[in-house]
Amino acid sequence: MLVDYQGFLENLDRVRKRISRACEECGRDPKSVNLLPVTKTHPIDAARYAAKAGITAVGENRVQEALGKIKDADFELAWELIGPLQSNKAKPVAESMSRVQSVDRLKIVNLLQRHASEAGRTLPVLLQVNAGEDPNKAGVMVEEAEALLDGACEQPNLDVQGLMTIAPLSNDPDVARRCFARLRECRDDLRQNSGLVLLELSMGMSSDMEIAISEGSTIVRVGSDLFGPRDY
Repeated sequence: MLVDYQGFLENLDRVRKRISRACEECGRDPKSVNLLPVTKTHPIDAARYAAKAGITAVGENRVQEALGKIKDADFELAWELIGPLQSNKAKPVAESMSRVQSVDRLKIVNLLQRHASEAGRTLPVLLQVNAGEDPNKAGVMVEEAEALLDGACEQPNLDVQGLMTIAPLSNDPDVARRCFARLRECRDDLRQNSGLVLLELSMGMSSDMEIAISEGSTIVRVGSDLFGPRDY
């Protein structure tokens, strides 16, 4: 159930303090980590809360849900897709989303390029890498990331800004740490080989954001710790 706006502000303050503490512990500037509120399954008021609080972007997992909210929004906000993208949804996503964090195969690269070109826009993207080698998670394997990057960089209407991953579900924090460290190492290798900046590392959620920040995350994706338990 969605918290009220005051509850959201209190949660937001707590999450921002967690980010600041994590950055302090590893010697990073808190401004180097962006908070992306995740509004999936919550009503559009969740996104409205974020906009009212001065947040500029939110994340959505489900394409149809995101498109409906974008259509109904009476406020300014950037919408990022952080969930799976099927081929038949590529056109509206390329036309409407502010960034796609879950680009995980060349077929999607090519479709997003075609539809972004037809829409006359450049679409920022992140490439999803299954750095934890979790069979239940999407993304290319680390050893396949360079080929996906090469294919994406050939597309004039796609702006490849970095990488994204989701850690395997585990009670052992070292599982998440290994996943996040491997994504950072993958990014560093791709930087060296390609000469690209690849600034963004989108990794870490409510339960593991501190670990992700210590391993170099630039975007943490937080939902329930901001908005309350989801209505599945």
